[in-house]
Amino acid sequence: MNKFKEMSLELALLLSIPLVKIIYFLLNNPGRGAVSLVTDIDRKIPFVKEFVVPYMIWYVFVFAVLIYFCFKDRKVYHRTLVAINLSLLICYAVYFVFQTTVPRPQLAGNDIFTHMVEFIYTIDRPYNCFPSIHSLVSFILIMAINRSKIKNRMNFSIITGISVSIILSTLFIKQHVILDAIAAILLGRLVFNFVYKIDMERMGKWFRKQYLSLTMKKKLGT
Repeated sequence: MNKFKEMSLELALLLSIPLVKIIYFLLNNPGRGAVSLVTDIDRKIPFVKEFVVPYMIWYVFVFAVLIYFCFKDRKVYHRTLVAINLSLLICYAVYFVFQTTVPRPQLAGNDIFTHMVEFIYTIDRPYNCFPSIHSLVSFILIMAINRSKIKNRMNFSIITGISVSIILSTLFIKQHVILDAIAAILLGRLVFNFVYKIDMERMGKWFRKQYLSLTMKKKLGT
């Protein structure tokens, strides 16, 4: 029972991602002005609607990998979760001061892939692009499995392969431009390495100490 409770609390930490992402929707507009970072390279990248599949898989893939880490490598789970949330907050700060947009192609066709792209375009306005969150989180997962004690040929290949396909998908379905992906990879590497240098155990003890101190003061006050 205690083990179940412990795992439930650990998995509950995943809720931090959707909670933090509320900020994304508040910023997903051109109200502060929006610029385009499209380059000649982006203009040469074709629109490939089939890449919408790995793009949409991202939403399940991220949580599936984090749950896998939670059960198999708790240290990597905690650090990856911190790195993702910290990176998201940095992205939102960038979106607030430097909003970008990506021109989308005119969709034609009545096939499943076109409808899937249409759905993505409908639920996600073409702002909050630089850096790309899809690319950022995917790259952090690559770094995480590379650092994990459970790394083997199979899990490394699966996580890396899917992550790379997601990063490419952001370009091929015209959700992002190449500068968005490059910025995401650089930011992901910087934040992940920074988080790994922090003594998480010591920090956790400090937060617990502060919490107990506040609780004790409250009890004495009443």
